[in-house]
Amino acid sequence: MFHSWMMGGGLALAVGATVYSVAALAAVCTRIRPAVAALGAPPPSVTVFKPLCGAEPETYECLRSFCDQDYPDFQVVFGVADKNDQVVPIIERLQGEFPSRHLSLVVDRRQHGTSRKVSNLVNMMPAARHDYFVIADSDVRVERDYLSRVVAPLQDEGVGIVTCAYRGVPRAGVWSLLGSQFINEWFVPSVRVAALGGSRAFAFGVTIAMSRRVLCRIGGFMSIVNQLADDYRLGELTRNLGLRTVLSDVVVETFVAETSLGDLVRHELRWLRTIRAVRPVGYLLAFITFGVPVAALGAVLGGGAPVTLAMLGITAVARALLHIKMRGDKHLVRQLLVLPVRDLLSVALWHWGFVTRSVHWRDDLYLVNRDGSVLPVMRI
Repeated sequence: MFHSWMMGGGLALAVGATVYSVAALAAVCTRIRPAVAALGAPPPSVTVFKPLCGAEPETYECLRSFCDQDYPDFQVVFGVADKNDQVVPIIERLQGEFPSRHLSLVVDRRQHGTSRKVSNLVNMMPAARHDYFVIADSDVRVERDYLSRVVAPLQDEGVGIVTCAYRGVPRAGVWSLLGSQFINEWFVPSVRVAALGGSRAFAFGVTIAMSRRVLCRIGGFMSIVNQLADDYRLGELTRNLGLRTVLSDVVVETFVAETSLGDLVRHELRWLRTIRAVRPVGYLLAFITFGVPVAALGAVLGGGAPVTLAMLGITAVARALLHIKMRGDKHLVRQLLVLPVRDLLSVALWHWGFVTRSVHWRDDLYLVNRDGSVLPVMRI
């Protein structure tokens, strides 16, 4: 009897992993329908919020892409807590490069809660001139039509926020490569599968567009000032008002800067711990998304039955094709060789996410509460 149960469980794992892997490949190959503005409606004026802390090699390029937009009327508000922050000279350079743009710098170290990023947004809010907002992380690079495309859906009063998918761009080195694969080949496909299934329970810090009216209705930025997953909570609060979340067809780029195994593990554990905090059941069921390792376990439990081995083969092919679709370039063969490392690391960190409550955010260590809020433990 036990042997039969094990064989059946192995088959179920193999089939589940195969179905998901094929669905993930189909999802990333499916084009998101672009949103269009209401006929004849002029583009609204927009304030872009860029909360900042420190500078990376790509920071100038990323921030410049938000200043060089093909959009009629917008301002960019940069926010830092320290006037000596390394990013300030970059902002001043951009102000000189785009003298006709409304580029504002807010320097304010007031802390309103445990999230330094959201406290920065609270401090930046008085500088906002317009009634439509776009909030984007510092390491995001966009095209010149970005604003026109992500703001358009907000002209529908039934829309609460607009967010968009993204692609991780690795720096040199294996740890950055593995980090980009986590984004491009695990996280993003899982979101696209959920979106194809009708779910809109997501929002990403790379882009959140919303109106001042909606932000005020949910209590402003102060309503998320203690949250680890501040972007997800913004989407959740707007959906609680009966408003829709729109996944834009825009795909932005974010730079992946991991330089060591420790950096990679800390970053991905924070990511996974965040997902577990906001979607505990979804996190528990996420094991099926790890594809090849799950199908391999199914084949072992299934005693190497031909059907389980066939499922493993299909899953492996779908996994390789997913990688090619999301990341194909001149280093394709080398990157394919690290896929087993990436997949096994993902499984290990998913397990670790069940046994840790602590997360690292820049130089801070936090404990995550059951409601997704965070308690600072120490400054590292």
